[in-house]
Amino acid sequence: MSKQFGKRFQGKVAIVTASTQGIGFGIAERLGLEGASVVISSRKQSNVDEAVEKLKAKGIEVLGLVCHVSNAQHRKNLVDKTVQKYGKIDVVVSNAAANPSVDPILETKDSVLDKLWDINVKTAILLLKDASPHLTKGSSVIFISSISAYIPHSSMAMYAVTKTALLGLTKALATEMAPDTRVNCVAPGFVPTHFADFITSNDDVRKTVEDNTLLKRLGTTADMAAATAFLASDDASYITGETLVVAGGMPSRL
Repeated sequence: MSKQFGKRFQGKVAIVTASTQGIGFGIAERLGLEGASVVISSRKQSNVDEAVEKLKAKGIEVLGLVCHVSNAQHRKNLVDKTVQKYGKIDVVVSNAAANPSVDPILETKDSVLDKLWDINVKTAILLLKDASPHLTKGSSVIFISSISAYIPHSSMAMYAVTKTALLGLTKALATEMAPDTRVNCVAPGFVPTHFADFITSNDDVRKTVEDNTLLKRLGTTADMAAATAFLASDDASYITGETLVVAGGMPSRL
């Protein structure tokens, strides 16, 4: 990112999970470039170290920690170390997700169902349980869902169902955490990242996806970061309980 941004997050502290590459890294970078102290995490220390160096090279204040979101101690450590260093939490972006299967829903193993719910939905709630006592007045929570929440493709149907659950979680927590904390959701379209490589690296599949968007292109991590930064910022101070679809005009809803 070479653009110059405003400083909407000057003095703010933001936690972004699964944020050493792809959409998560793009979000952390955007928030940091706008002045936030960002706390990034990944399951692997080497990924954390590499991402920290990249962000520091851009003048961003960053704390990097190993965090497997399904590990209770890792989640607690993520929150505790953030508060120890910065004293508060202003923004939480819940980005961690898994898609371990392409089986039809009724053929999906119990263990895989458990993992999908655990990583994609349950841990988002458990992280907020740890973080909520430290959230400031006017804080913001953003869940990263998916366009598949609206259009579940057969090869990722159960993953899509968990992403649909995040839309409901957004509505429910917006009510529960009001008026001091806003809760919103971003539903990205297809973005060429490692996570979506099985789709975007196939030329035929990629062209089909592009043809199904009004803008005739895939999304970028910068597109998702911009939308997330808007919802997390005071520019969206009167928006809560909403999902912003960022998918180039792919069909989603009325």
